[in-house]
Amino acid sequence: MTVTMDKNRKNQEIAELKQKFSNSSYFYFTDSSTMTVEKTNKFRRLCFNAGVEYRVSKNTLIKKALEQTGRNFEALYPLLKGFTGIIFSADGATPAKILKEFRQESDRPILKGAYIDSEVYVGDNQISVLSQLKSKKELLGDVIGLLQSPARNVISALQGSSSQKIAGLVKALEERGK
Repeated sequence: MTVTMDKNRKNQEIAELKQKFSNSSYFYFTDSSTMTVEKTNKFRRLCFNAGVEYRVSKNTLIKKALEQTGRNFEALYPLLKGFTGIIFSADGATPAKILKEFRQESDRPILKGAYIDSEVYVGDNQISVLSQLKSKKELLGDVIGLLQSPARNVISALQGSSSQKIAGLVKALEERGK
């Protein structure tokens, strides 16, 4: 069954997708063809509960929207064949984690590719790599932890049994500088 859209609806869909693609640094293209309505609804619910948006659109409309953003998405165009679902997310790893979780009981949806902060990942074999990506918050936490680590080591050394030795060294260095 072919679903036809009037010109106004197509233009509206292109405008909505253009806005999503323009404002998103993370999105996935999937193929969920052959999934039953029940499984598709279950997948949509899983996406919704995780805070990501899943939608299906025609490939020609997706391509037009991508072209209108002014960004370079040419590497994604070959993925726009067959059935295409789009997952928009605030981070790069959540959709991959959802796909991994859902695919424990199903072989679909298949990952066609992902756009992660200007990098393109192509193929279903990328799910494991993508699911291990850290969010910006996690990366900032790691950096802050690394920056705090030397200060913590100095403080703990000063508080430990060797604090008298360190204090003596500091005092000796201070006197040497005078």
